[in-house]
Amino acid sequence: MQNKSLLIIFLASAFSFSLTVHGQEIPDTLRRAAVKIFLDCNDCDMNYTRQEIPYINYVRDVREAQVFILVTEQNAASGGEQLTFTFQGQGEFKGMNDTLTYTTNPDQTDTEIREKRTDMLKMGLMRYVARTPLFNEIEISHNQELESEEVIDRWNYWVFEISTEPQFEAEEEQKELGLRNSINISRVTPDLKLEIELDHFFDREKFIEFVNTDSAETTTYSTSSTSLDNLFVKSIGDHWSAGIKWDLGSSTRENYRFMTKILPSLEYDIYPYSEATHRQLRILYSLGYQFNNYIDTTVFNRTFENLWLHSVNIAFQVQKKWGSVNMALIGSNYFNDFSRNRVELNSWISLRIFKGLALQIYGGVAHINDQFNLKKGEITEAERLLQLRELQTRYRFEGGLELSYTFGSIYNNIVNPRFSESHFHF
Repeated sequence: MQNKSLLIIFLASAFSFSLTVHGQEIPDTLRRAAVKIFLDCNDCDMNYTRQEIPYINYVRDVREAQVFILVTEQNAASGGEQLTFTFQGQGEFKGMNDTLTYTTNPDQTDTEIREKRTDMLKMGLMRYVARTPLFNEIEISHNQELESEEVIDRWNYWVFEISTEPQFEAEEEQKELGLRNSINISRVTPDLKLEIELDHFFDREKFIEFVNTDSAETTTYSTSSTSLDNLFVKSIGDHWSAGIKWDLGSSTRENYRFMTKILPSLEYDIYPYSEATHRQLRILYSLGYQFNNYIDTTVFNRTFENLWLHSVNIAFQVQKKWGSVNMALIGSNYFNDFSRNRVELNSWISLRIFKGLALQIYGGVAHINDQFNLKKGEITEAERLLQLRELQTRYRFEGGLELSYTFGSIYNNIVNPRFSESHFHF
């Protein structure tokens, strides 16, 4: 009898549910009337989002939702990111669409960004929640100390970023020292875009072979590279842009003592640039000059050479409630020798096929026939294994796919962080 009573209590607790907002419980009958949403957000902390926004129903399938929410990101000139929140009504909310944006500050912590992202979701959801019985459970407030003030940018849109990354690893017979440094300078306005990026890389590996207990032989391998990339772009209306790319650098692995490339370029986006967070089809044409000064004589018996080249880059991106597609087709060749060319196709596709079934496909393929810089001479085993030297190749391809199927309850409201894996990995 006691077991039967416990079972009744368990079933009652399992099939009864209440929600607490501002310290008051919302009964299950009211919760069933809450707005059903599907949130498509790669970087959202869903546990935190469910805790902070408990007055809606989170569903697993986009077709069950009354509101589809897509959160996309773009790098902002300040060094932060511009988040775009697209709200699309479905069913009884069809036609009730909205788009909100929020730009993060590079000084903000992950916690602050998480809070602001969630606040933006709250504000965007209010127009839908206001049409449900849960409207009576919502309180809206503001910062009483809020004052109006004029914002003055003393940096005049200039942004500077400096970073360094020293690395060290040691074992009894092997030691490695790595160093990466970078400086980024940018100034971005609606009409102009200027980006300067300086990168330096150094890596040294030391191998110790003990001949006997009294002596050892040491072999050291080093690679280094330096690059300075400059970009200047001028906006020409909603679809056109003109600019120039100027790259300089050196690389022991790629056999460049010094290399410089200057490419005046013109870009056309079939869709307006204002729609870039949702769809893009950009065609970029570049035409210019390249000078190479090599460390060692190349397979073409050159120590330096002047080259003229052009390239076409076609980039397509679309993000919708059925998924997203990102593709880039790049082709280039040299006027000195038209047979020296390269064609690359890279793509990432994510599709929701039907309820619960999702497919992700990524891949890239390249035809390579423009390696003027290859060093002459035999390739040692160390150069091959440690990637100390660029190797000749006619092609490159990579890819993979992921197929997942989820079934069960359409609701996904509960938060239970117990026994979750740590976010810290070593």
